[in-house]
Amino acid sequence: MWHTMDKMQVCKKMGTNIQIGLNENEVKKRKEKYGKNKLEEKKKDSILIKFFKQFNDFMIIILMIASIISAVVAKIEGTGDYLDSIIIIAIVVLNAIMGLIQENKAEKSLEALKNMSAPRATVKRNGKIISIKSEDVVPGDIVILEAGCFVPADCRLIEMNHLQIEESTLTGETLPVNKDADSILKEDAQIADMTNMAFATTIVTNRTCNRYCNRNWDEYKSR
Repeated sequence: MWHTMDKMQVCKKMGTNIQIGLNENEVKKRKEKYGKNKLEEKKKDSILIKFFKQFNDFMIIILMIASIISAVVAKIEGTGDYLDSIIIIAIVVLNAIMGLIQENKAEKSLEALKNMSAPRATVKRNGKIISIKSEDVVPGDIVILEAGCFVPADCRLIEMNHLQIEESTLTGETLPVNKDADSILKEDAQIADMTNMAFATTIVTNRTCNRYCNRNWDEYKSR
């Protein structure tokens, strides 16, 4: 839809001022309405579920069956010797506890790494150019892109100068694509042909600073 409009129509529909960008009140409203600019993460399992998942291993199941058989044999023979069963169960439980500890440590490390490497976006708000987390970009933001940076959200191009974007993550084409903010395309245009659009996670490859208007959030989340 956005690729079929000219840039002034897009800005009007998005309620965005090209020269100033959004104000803080409008940003707050849009955050509440659309949420953060990121995919919803899968709900994490509870500690108890993680613990029981540690037993979901073929060798662990074999050991547990062996401990049960050993206990049953001891019961039938009347020896009352359950030491082997107790040792096996203790080893299995200890292994599960150690696995749970290691899994939690790995998750915390990945979370810390994710926070450290979280991409940032440069936007114009209240007439000022500021740097924010990519997840804080809202529909209608004027996003400024430079060479080497990731496009933080699907955008309709507004101003550019010899812009090229590498879109291999979407199209498989390794060569950068030449963009044209003034082009108006047909409704059925393919992503690879949308020269007036920039898509999330693609990479800007030229050295010229460019400005864009963030596209519709619902469409972005549904891609």
